[in-house]
Amino acid sequence: MARKPALTAENLIELGARKLAELILDEAKTNAPFRKRANAALAGAQGADAVAALVDRRLAALEKARAMVDWRKEREFAGDLKATADTILGELAALDPAAAFARLARFLASHGDVFGRVDDSSGRLQDVYWGAAERTPELLGRMPPDALAGVPAILSAALKKDTHDLVANTAILAVPVLPDGVLVEFDALLARAVGRKEALISIRQAIAEKLGDLDAYVELEERRSPYGQDALRVAQKFSEAKRFDEALDWVRRGAGVAIAYMSTEDLPYGRVHYPRELARATLEACILTAKGETKAAQSLRWSMFEKTLDVQTLRDYVAALGDFEEFDELDRAYAVVEASRSPEAALGFFVAWPRLDRAAKLVMARRGKWEGRYYGVLSEAASALEGGHPDAAVVLYRALIDDILGRGNSAAYSHGARYLARLAEISTLTEGAGDDHATYLAGIKKAHGRKYGFWSAVEEEQNGGGRRGRSR
Repeated sequence: MARKPALTAENLIELGARKLAELILDEAKTNAPFRKRANAALAGAQGADAVAALVDRRLAALEKARAMVDWRKEREFAGDLKATADTILGELAALDPAAAFARLARFLASHGDVFGRVDDSSGRLQDVYWGAAERTPELLGRMPPDALAGVPAILSAALKKDTHDLVANTAILAVPVLPDGVLVEFDALLARAVGRKEALISIRQAIAEKLGDLDAYVELEERRSPYGQDALRVAQKFSEAKRFDEALDWVRRGAGVAIAYMSTEDLPYGRVHYPRELARATLEACILTAKGETKAAQSLRWSMFEKTLDVQTLRDYVAALGDFEEFDELDRAYAVVEASRSPEAALGFFVAWPRLDRAAKLVMARRGKWEGRYYGVLSEAASALEGGHPDAAVVLYRALIDDILGRGNSAAYSHGARYLARLAEISTLTEGAGDDHATYLAGIKKAHGRKYGFWSAVEEEQNGGGRRGRSR
């Protein structure tokens, strides 16, 4: 049987110009985006002005359109938009990068009207626009230096129609590529510009960062609403500039205002996480240390560790201790962990620190009480304990399996089968985990023998290729 010819440029060239032209015409009759690309290529052969004129006609039609796009034509419409963007960033950019950038900005400014005409629940249209915006630095990098002077005016005009911060983000992408003199002009334009306040501030802050003007950056941050300010970012910048008093002032502005969450492991114990507060306290401790206020920094680290059981916080605390203090302080920290209302949090800490001996002791002390629904912590701990503490690993693996079977969680059967395989391998090393493996296996067969999906997964696991679902 003859091998199917590879579709390569070389093989297509061998077909000859006429045959290729016929193929292109046939495809162009039914494929509108392809037809637009073919027309753009033909215009490209005539020069930049011809391509620019073609793009201008398409953009004018896009800007004038008001009719809603039927959901059945959404994919085709996205293809048309991409063809226009590809023409700008392909044929026109190759011939005249400056002209291409002007059209790109105009194309991006059309997004608000376009999003209002079509249900983009699939995200296809957004992908086209954001994909085009991300090419901005590349396009600007191809422009001659004198042409870059016109970029601020082009972007400022496009910002007037920016409804989803698309143009604003494009401007931020452009900042690192533009010369300092152009950025100064751009900042002056933005200071007088009309548009989304927060977006304009973000662009001007990007300019201030590029120009190394920290005071301007901070002054702009203070123009944001109190809830929109990123106090930690400002504090970090002051700290990097070794302006520690100002850094401390800003880092403390965020104290007491934090987003909290609870994971499934935390619900029974009412344990609340404050990730931003942890980041804030960590930065404040670093600033205090830099100011020479070591005692205050250590006190803050310890209180945050007691609240969160965060491993890195304790590492930072221990690293700042004096000689011979580490052992006593670690014993104090371990006591805090063991007294935690959340045994899962305590187990996770000892595994991550690591103190697997203490993790194993905790597991065995609570044998029969572990809840397999907290599989994130339990499965990681079981794996870590297999080598040196197989008794504890068996306890956790059985808790996981019992939970999966007890709830009939068919989505997790493949994971349960994998846990059972691990049990079979390590059970010969155990002494105090309870019933031997054969007895345990007989017990779950008796209780759950009709869960055929699980036993099928067990058989597949034994054959070396257990089904893999989501990570568990």
